[in-house]
Amino acid sequence: MIIYNVTVKINNEVHSDWLEWMKKVHVADVMQTGYFISNQIARVLGQDETDGITYAIQYICNDMKALHEYTINEAPALQKEHTERYQGKFVAYRTLLEIIS
Repeated sequence: MIIYNVTVKINNEVHSDWLEWMKKVHVADVMQTGYFISNQIARVLGQDETDGITYAIQYICNDMKALHEYTINEAPALQKEHTERYQGKFVAYRTLLEIIS
């Protein structure tokens, strides 16, 4: 299994709106694509939160094929929506993890 991990540092001024939107809209939209079997949102602890709060949003899929199809077919539009809504208010990066046990 593969974890598609999206780490986002969101500015304090839009944090509450962003978190609500992520929980109610964005994560649901990602899950509705059918490529992932579960997800979770975790707050990253021990970070300087002066200019924003950091979260790790993790989506689990069965294999790299599913992730590849998601990144080609669905991710561009979903990422564009996020970027347009929070332009200049966040920094994000993505990592892939393989579940070993």
